[in-house]
Amino acid sequence: MAEHADRPAYPVGLRLTGRRVVVVGGGQVAQRRLPALIAAGADIVLVSPSATPSVEAMADAGEIRWERRGYAEGDLADTWYALIATDDEAANEAASAEAERTRTWCVRSDDADAATAWTPATGRSEGVTVAVLTAGAHGRDPRHSAAVRDAIVEGLRDGSIAAPHHRTRTAGVALVGGGPGDPDLITVRGRRLLAEADVVIADRLGPRDLLDELPPHVEVIDAAKIPYGRYMAQEAINNALIEHAKAGKAVVRLKGGDPFVFGRGMEEAQALAAEGIPCTVVPGISSSISVPGAAGIPVTHRGVAHEFTVVSGHVAPDDERSLVDWAALARLRGTLVLLMAVDKIGAIARTLVEHGRSPETPVALVQEGTTAAQRRVDATLATVAERVVAEDVRPPAVIVIGPVVEVGADRG
Repeated sequence: MAEHADRPAYPVGLRLTGRRVVVVGGGQVAQRRLPALIAAGADIVLVSPSATPSVEAMADAGEIRWERRGYAEGDLADTWYALIATDDEAANEAASAEAERTRTWCVRSDDADAATAWTPATGRSEGVTVAVLTAGAHGRDPRHSAAVRDAIVEGLRDGSIAAPHHRTRTAGVALVGGGPGDPDLITVRGRRLLAEADVVIADRLGPRDLLDELPPHVEVIDAAKIPYGRYMAQEAINNALIEHAKAGKAVVRLKGGDPFVFGRGMEEAQALAAEGIPCTVVPGISSSISVPGAAGIPVTHRGVAHEFTVVSGHVAPDDERSLVDWAALARLRGTLVLLMAVDKIGAIARTLVEHGRSPETPVALVQEGTTAAQRRVDATLATVAERVVAEDVRPPAVIVIGPVVEVGADRG
């Protein structure tokens, strides 16, 4: 095969479901290649006297059949595809020779030029398989193949490579959690759906920088302003989602954090379901965990806190509309994370102290978490009301209460 190394390989996708595939050798190469063969539905026989723990687990789970011995003549009978990956050169040569005689496509990990098939660098994104091979006058370059693959797959996932669907799309709505604010913290799926949208209805707390990346034809609706005045009531948002989806548009409802964590996502999903409109929910990174983490605060820590509780603070403890048992929260020893509580933190702190929390309990307020404007203000339950005023802390801010606030103080 060496004399043909300058010719390109012919790309083809093998359909191996139910077809015999033989893997000779149970080491690291097999460990990397077997999952894809299993996913393809191949009837896999592993021939090897030993195997890595991961490969052995595949055999124990019944995903492959393992013959615990070295290669023997005839092992490739009735085989469609073979992978030869042992450290025994003589066994590799013998198996490769049998593959040649039986016209079995064969990959060799020790000598690519002697093989009849090469394994491309592969990646997948939403039903698309990307396979990259490099070859030519300068020889094969697996690292370059992997780099090209990674660039393409990442581009497809984050939407930087535009690959529109040309077949008829089903109109509907995606409720996308945009994460805490940093545009890099939206999920891969969320970013891809955003790149494919016709209409985006965005919250103020969503990752605004991502809107600048949208193509000019995408209609962006500010959920706080247009077209229903300065404040867009939830019913109006629901109506806008329904209206655009019924017009055949792919709609993304871009929210901050996670759609179902104080995001009214379920109200929107229910409204869409009542109209028979398909709805996809894409979870997001909640600010209740990510913002404290970005400020160096773990919401749990061994020997310090074994639980954390996330509470909405938009209603004061003495308000009859409150659904929170503040007395019970005061008795907990773990971490309290408050969202939407900046203007109520004084009343909340007093209530927690009245019901048993120490006034010296550490408190951290993290404003504009994960963004370039992030800042942290530390206090205690006794001083937090004064500190909020003195430091002019404003929403959005996540408030963390408990000893975990001091865990990362000496991180440097």
